[in-house]
Amino acid sequence: GELDAWSISDGHMLFRGALDLMWPPEAHPDMKDWLESHGERIDGIPLYVNILVVRIGKEIAIFDAGFGERDSTNIGWLQDGLRQAGIAPEQVTAGFLSHSHADHLAGFVAGGKPAFPNAAFYYLPEEYDFWHAAEPDFSKTKRNRAELPGMIKSVRQQFEILKGNSQPVKAGTQFFNGAVTIEAAPGHTAGHAIFRIKSGDETLLHFVDLAHHHGFMFQNPEWFIAFDHDPMQGIDTRKKVFAKAAAERTRCYGFHVPWPGIGHILPVGGGYLWHPERWSWGS
Repeated sequence: GELDAWSISDGHMLFRGALDLMWPPEAHPDMKDWLESHGERIDGIPLYVNILVVRIGKEIAIFDAGFGERDSTNIGWLQDGLRQAGIAPEQVTAGFLSHSHADHLAGFVAGGKPAFPNAAFYYLPEEYDFWHAAEPDFSKTKRNRAELPGMIKSVRQQFEILKGNSQPVKAGTQFFNGAVTIEAAPGHTAGHAIFRIKSGDETLLHFVDLAHHHGFMFQNPEWFIAFDHDPMQGIDTRKKVFAKAAAERTRCYGFHVPWPGIGHILPVGGGYLWHPERWSWGS
């Protein structure tokens, strides 16, 4: 449509022990078969980090902000990518947070201050409430419990830094004359959000962390990663969103699928296929 958009890589990681993070364990042989039959590496799970940036008239919106400042050559590329696109941090007017895991939230903070000082910071209130509860409920997650106290402390510190810019909004809220809609997609976290971007007759659905891999969660939406806070709720959300996107042939964008992260979710058997959009160099 009328909008300009960029897909900026914030970097990549590799989780060693390819299936250690994937559930349920009894499905590991099927997961390994998928990797082998598709020529994928089986020594680890690659994690891509794709940041969507959209110019809407005079507004520049960023959807999650990656890892931020890190002592690593593999992650924390967003600010350099923005410079290459000709966008200064001060020009960003809206920051949309899908959820508060470090690869999404940390990049909104730099040097103990908001990384995008002129940007309103939008998120669902359920996300804030979860992390600020007296005892956040991690009873259903499969992730390493030893990581949780540090995670909670870090999230609260970052929200505190961003509080002057913060604007919690309800699911279904539209921005910029309907160009962006924030939608609830709980399970990965309590307030996990996805984003629907529209211009003219075109739509782009940013499904964020409904999939952490370009094969597993599509092949079988009941397979999930240990990072999910409420895996069963996440499975239910994934099934609903994928079914609708596939039925409507919605163009999609994924945070953790291979860069540039643009494609379609196609129905195949009882599951789906992530079909990346091909580059076209013609005019």
